[in-house]
Amino acid sequence: MRLESEFSEQLKALVGSRTVILGMGNVLKGDDAVGPFLCERLVGKVCAEVIDAGTVPENYIRKIVSKNPQTLLVIDAIDFGALPGAVKVFKTRQLNSIAISTHTLSPRLFVELITGQIDVDVLFIGIQPARVELGEAISEQVRRAAENVSRALAEVFPVDP
Repeated sequence: MRLESEFSEQLKALVGSRTVILGMGNVLKGDDAVGPFLCERLVGKVCAEVIDAGTVPENYIRKIVSKNPQTLLVIDAIDFGALPGAVKVFKTRQLNSIAISTHTLSPRLFVELITGQIDVDVLFIGIQPARVELGEAISEQVRRAAENVSRALAEVFPVDP
């Protein structure tokens, strides 16, 4: 499975930017674990700051603000009506009508709390889940998509030799 060219182009535009990558999700609920799953694969493989926020992204607002990134990439399972494992980039305003969330804070409010303190471009990398039931593992489609996203992010944010 290859990532859509539109997604690849959106990522290429971030080359050289100070970026924080924040993974959100519940590791006990199947594909909702995709944010933490991706963070685990990215640590040490990208020059961007990587934060696994789990289900409490609000606990990391101060850390994000202190890093003063140009871009905040939030990775989460988002139900946007596509086939499981599909990947799409969203701006915050696009999430109002489509996002499912297991998090205590709405994505819009989370972003407002950050952008009220620093000037940052916020993008959500949404991966379409197949299942988000308690006790389930990540589906094969979402696992493959996450691995592809991980490779793409490692190319955009390479670790200096």
